[in-house]
Amino acid sequence: MTRSTDSRRARNSASLHTKLAKAAAVVGMEISDQIGPSFHVFRRTGSAGGPKTSVRVTIAPWLGQGDTRQQATSALAAPLATAPDGTKDGLTLTRRYRAFTTDLGAAPGATTATTAMLLLDAVRPRVEWVKDETTGEWSSHLREGALLKGDLCVAPAAGARHPLTRELLSKGEAVCEEEDYKWWARELTEQEAVRSWAVAVDVCASYLSVTDSLRLPIGPLGHVKNPAWDGGKTAGLWFCDFTGTPVDELLPHPATFHGQPPTGPGWYATPTVAYMATTYGFDPATITDAYLSTHTAPLLKEWTGRIRGGYKRAYADLGLMDGQAPEEFLSAYAVHKDVGQDLVRADALVLAGLYKNIYKGGIGKWADSARHLDDETWLEKVASSWSYRPEMRFHIIAAARIAAHRRLRKTLQLTGRAPFAVNVDSYLYAADQPSPLELLPVKDDGTPVPGALRLGIAPGSHKHESSIPLHAAVEVMGRREHPSRLTHDYATDGTYIGPEQSGTDEAGAGAGHDDQEGDN
Repeated sequence: MTRSTDSRRARNSASLHTKLAKAAAVVGMEISDQIGPSFHVFRRTGSAGGPKTSVRVTIAPWLGQGDTRQQATSALAAPLATAPDGTKDGLTLTRRYRAFTTDLGAAPGATTATTAMLLLDAVRPRVEWVKDETTGEWSSHLREGALLKGDLCVAPAAGARHPLTRELLSKGEAVCEEEDYKWWARELTEQEAVRSWAVAVDVCASYLSVTDSLRLPIGPLGHVKNPAWDGGKTAGLWFCDFTGTPVDELLPHPATFHGQPPTGPGWYATPTVAYMATTYGFDPATITDAYLSTHTAPLLKEWTGRIRGGYKRAYADLGLMDGQAPEEFLSAYAVHKDVGQDLVRADALVLAGLYKNIYKGGIGKWADSARHLDDETWLEKVASSWSYRPEMRFHIIAAARIAAHRRLRKTLQLTGRAPFAVNVDSYLYAADQPSPLELLPVKDDGTPVPGALRLGIAPGSHKHESSIPLHAAVEVMGRREHPSRLTHDYATDGTYIGPEQSGTDEAGAGAGHDDQEGDN
């Protein structure tokens, strides 16, 4: 019965595809190879019937139905269509779809990661079409500075799944390990140990705070012996030895994801090397090898502007905007998810979450492991795509981690306060009150100090994540666990909201802190 039903559905789908294809052909258009909850109708450049165009069709009643592949094409459309009561509603989909495309200037793709790449190709097209005036034929050409197809990986930055990486690791050689901070912690100082609270703050949209002007390696990386350092203008990977460079002892090491001092030389992206040279006196003349880009440019400038604009607009509808006083921001953030029956706020909350996942998904896409594919297929379809560039991801994450360290360092210099634990973009400070207000550096007029810890929704600013009794954090650290595991167990006022405490082993076990960028 099931097999017969599936066959009938397949025949009906094929018949519908044929009818739609014939209808589209009348006006010189084509449709996607497979139709489902979402598909494209498009006209190629030079086709009869009109100019090049593309329309994405989404059928609300079909969302969540069909086979696995069809459902995958609507993974991003489903939350856009989900009304506050949990039903999938065509009016809700239309309203949010319009806001989405207005904000970003591109329609949602199947997933957040693919949408990020579609947006990048829309604001910075890789291909331009040229008409031969003699023959009238149209042909496509890569634009100057376009990202190339083909496997362009170099061994130190090929991504975890690539054979080049496996080969280096099998020989015990170094590979690039530019990642977000993971599970760093230190012992409390005497001054910190007598305080009452561990206040957790995390960075809002940390990647978006650096991608606007970040110069990325657009061209292939070429090997250079004894490279000349140009102050960080050239994107690439540099083989550096930071073991003899002193850094701030109360902060995680700026060059390593684990926050501990490196034990030997390694490969680092340009943002890390530039920071170590300008801030801590590392001598770039000691660099023996590098893989440098033939073309360096701020690739994500327009992309960042679109996403950041949508992000800010959505949060403004939730009462969160630039320039709010710390107390005002804390009050607004505490209730920003309480949307009730307000459709504007409900839409804004969904869109803000999607925009966050689009920039995170896009940055992850540069090093896509595509675990559902076998190795051979992955090398053919993923590693050779223009969107597979692990060195891009390394540069972005390095820049975000360095920007975070720069803020932590400036705050330490101004206030003497440093986090005693860091995980991704969540920082735990010892405090006298269950509030981050005492941690904020301010100028004489009470305004925030630029470049230091500050509260707000803007990319690079911070929000209050939770307040944990300091003794609970110390107890967890005594068990050699990371205290950020407690951030989901305590509210911002210090109230315990985690699972019922029935014993030492369960108390404070928490849900853990996701090893991804924080909630905003």
